[in-house]
Amino acid sequence: MDILTLLPFIVLIGAMFLMTRSAKKKQAAAAQMRNDMQPGTGVRTIGGMYATVKEVHDDTVLLEVAPGVHAIYAKNAIGAVLDDAEYNRIVHGDDEELDADGTVVPDDASSLTGEHDADKADIARIDLGKDEAADKDADAGTEDAAVKDVKDAKGDGKADGKADGEADAK
Repeated sequence: MDILTLLPFIVLIGAMFLMTRSAKKKQAAAAQMRNDMQPGTGVRTIGGMYATVKEVHDDTVLLEVAPGVHAIYAKNAIGAVLDDAEYNRIVHGDDEELDADGTVVPDDASSLTGEHDADKADIARIDLGKDEAADKDADAGTEDAAVKDVKDAKGDGKADGKADGEADAK
């Protein structure tokens, strides 16, 4: 048998070996993390619930979900063991990095665009009312402007002289 025919199989087997090896390392690290849990540490379950560990057993963990509320979870349901600073930041909103005297974010984006009051006066206001030309057409007894716009969009108005099916028709 030629080596070139065996090469794709060898590459495939090597890739499978590397993938299973990295998956086993991740599983071992997760198991080690769950075994290192101590009472009093903050955890996040795989469902996204944050709780404090009260007791650790062989296959289960007693978690305090809220003050006085306890629940028993399987160790495999623990997604991450959090350090105290991260747990307090997420659950209690404690953040040492936030500075009360820091930058204040404005409620609107007008101060971020760089436009000043003098520039705002130069900007023309957009009238969201009816179009004056449409009002004149409606007063003259012609068909409604909205109906005319719809017909023009469909190609029924034949404003450009082209019929449906022609090369450059709408």
